[in-house]
Amino acid sequence: MSTPSLVDLGLRPFFQQQLSLEEVANCFLGRIIEQHKSDVIILAGDDALRYKLPPNFEAICVGDWVVFNQNRLVRVLERQSLFQRKAAGSGRDRQLIAANLDVVFIISSLNDDFNLNRIERYLALVKETHAEPVVILTKADLCDDVEDIRQQVQQLDSLLSVHCVNGLAHNNLSALKSYCQRGKTVAFLGSSGVGKSTLVNNLLNHNEMETNAIREQDSKGRHTTTYRTIKWLPEGGLLMDTPGMRELQLSDVKEGIKLTFADIESLATECRFKNCQHQNEPECAVISAVESGALSARRLDNFQKLLREDAHNSATLAQKRAKDRTFTKMVTAIQDQARSIKKFK
Repeated sequence: MSTPSLVDLGLRPFFQQQLSLEEVANCFLGRIIEQHKSDVIILAGDDALRYKLPPNFEAICVGDWVVFNQNRLVRVLERQSLFQRKAAGSGRDRQLIAANLDVVFIISSLNDDFNLNRIERYLALVKETHAEPVVILTKADLCDDVEDIRQQVQQLDSLLSVHCVNGLAHNNLSALKSYCQRGKTVAFLGSSGVGKSTLVNNLLNHNEMETNAIREQDSKGRHTTTYRTIKWLPEGGLLMDTPGMRELQLSDVKEGIKLTFADIESLATECRFKNCQHQNEPECAVISAVESGALSARRLDNFQKLLREDAHNSATLAQKRAKDRTFTKMVTAIQDQARSIKKFK
């Protein structure tokens, strides 16, 4: 490929307008294409530069546009979209996954991994970012009822793009390639063993990523990608490869949940009570829809479950922020007091 321009990297007026005249004159603009624990790789034209993350530097992730000079990172530009989640485990921190995405491919295999609840969970996260979600059902060659399962996913949202593919066949990926045009950034999200690495290899037209076979007993695959990176696609787009997510918890994605379950939100406007919880209230339009078969009980249960999870995790994150602010104020007060004492000695 010839030397990529910043437009090839996804630069748009949204990012350019954030630069000050001083930054235009004295700094450089680039995009984070690779992230490790303590450093990042920035691409600016034909230069790929490695920078150490300064102490206490603002949160950063692959896909970010950054202002930098010859010596250091200066700042991160405001993001057009941000994919994040509550960090794995029982902690309260948030983990940044990817920034400035245009399309997110949600990968689920047509074997024992297939789970509508998990797909809805991914949809809520993606819709919160306002990127376009596209569901890819892999291993179609190993499934006898492909169309039936595809229809189950399509019923989640009539406007949702859903594609069934055999990742080992190069000639059935044309639908995916249409999303990968010049300047567009796409990402693949899915649990381990769903065929993500195989799809990436085929889109890249070479076997760059290690792939691991599925264990037949439980349809699980070994995790193969260990860091986040951006790769060029033959169609001119950028593919952001992220490690498979084994634990996906929601926080601060209430809007994404409501967009994912827009049918339930619409029904809720017909309930007798504005604050109806759709449980035992009289004249509940949502419960009536479940009883008539117009809405599945599974979908309502998952909607309520995701809202509860989001509310809990959002509250714990808010508590952590408040605790951090209190601690910072205490440290500042102690430092000020120490300086005052030293001044009068």
